[in-house]
Amino acid sequence: MSETARFIDGDTEFELEKVTASNGQVGYDTAGFLNKTGNLLLDPAFVNTASCSSKITYIDGDKGVLRYRGYPIEQLAKHSSYLETAYLVIYGDLPTTEQLEVFEQRIRRTTLIDERMRDLFRCFPRRSHPMPVLAAGIMALSTFSEKSAGTDPEQVENATDRLIAKTPTLAAFSYKNSVGQPTLYPDNSLSYIENFIRMSFGFPTEPYEFNDEVTRALEVLLILHVDHEQNCSTSTVRMVGSSGANLYSSVAAGVNALSGPKHGGANQAVIEMLQGIRDSGMSTQEFVNKVKDQKSNVKLMGFGHRIYKIYDPRAAIIKEHADNILKLHTGRQALLEIAQELEETALNDDYFKERKLYPNVDFYSGLIYEAMGFPVNMFTVLFAIGRLPGWIAHYREQMQTNNKIWRPRQLYTGEQERAYRPIELRP
Repeated sequence: MSETARFIDGDTEFELEKVTASNGQVGYDTAGFLNKTGNLLLDPAFVNTASCSSKITYIDGDKGVLRYRGYPIEQLAKHSSYLETAYLVIYGDLPTTEQLEVFEQRIRRTTLIDERMRDLFRCFPRRSHPMPVLAAGIMALSTFSEKSAGTDPEQVENATDRLIAKTPTLAAFSYKNSVGQPTLYPDNSLSYIENFIRMSFGFPTEPYEFNDEVTRALEVLLILHVDHEQNCSTSTVRMVGSSGANLYSSVAAGVNALSGPKHGGANQAVIEMLQGIRDSGMSTQEFVNKVKDQKSNVKLMGFGHRIYKIYDPRAAIIKEHADNILKLHTGRQALLEIAQELEETALNDDYFKERKLYPNVDFYSGLIYEAMGFPVNMFTVLFAIGRLPGWIAHYREQMQTNNKIWRPRQLYTGEQERAYRPIELRP
């Protein structure tokens, strides 16, 4: 017999069936609540509402747990590659050697974009922000392949390969466009990460020299961003997909959602905060005191998370790479030292401990991206490349379930019925 909870409002009763989860909180099924009670459940920003059931990612914010398909993020960051993790998230299991080789080959042979898309990039103004350029490029991709522009399983499979393969090319093109430099064709003899680095920083006139430490650090950062449950952009992908839109349209919507400063721009804000501390000459303790003074409106960026009430497990992994990467580039060590002092000061302060404010994934990632040579307007693009497999996995899961179109309700708080008055009679 299933367990239920009971809602009672006067003479109206409604039983909410308990829905169990394999890990974490249980849910209560509210389907039929409106029809039975005639009223709505109000949950601003959906912070208490599960919009779907999913088998992709599990998070325990109180314990600092993040798992993709059951695998701890710490193990994947240490042992896996980005494409292997992408395969895991999209298809549900870690691949065999043969499966991974086939998958990597499919991606490697699909990295080129149509020559006419190069003309599209030339149409954007110089110094355009790379995020809207990336979103436009992803939308344009759907027009260049009828085999992947629909929603049947074969078309979705083709679109999956094309998006994973071509998005780094589009991202590198959007970056090169923003700095007024010539674009490079992909080099399929390189690894996925090497290919993106070379297209971003290389020049047609000379070979590119790789740094293995930088290559691995970028791969780990992308792995850490692959999925994070029902965040704003992922929920956007699923909502757009619920309309029957194809994978390109849904992922482009996710890119646009990610472009918002409340979602994808936090690591840029961290860099600006650290630079401000450095340029002002104040100590980290003085800055922390200003943060604690509510009248100052000074915020501590890169600390705290909607989900995690303990140290973000992704931040702990990133921190291991930060020191080594920043040592490779002069002029940035001062920012790392400020970040480390700021972290130590805040973690030992009761004000932040009581509020469970710990470093999140954005605190160190921006430092690493900048040390690699990426400007701050590329940080969110890198986030999008990392999150791409998660968006694809959620879209596919959405389409494989009962894909009912999402249609949230609202509580109307506007004017009651009013009669139209001719303009000459209005006060």
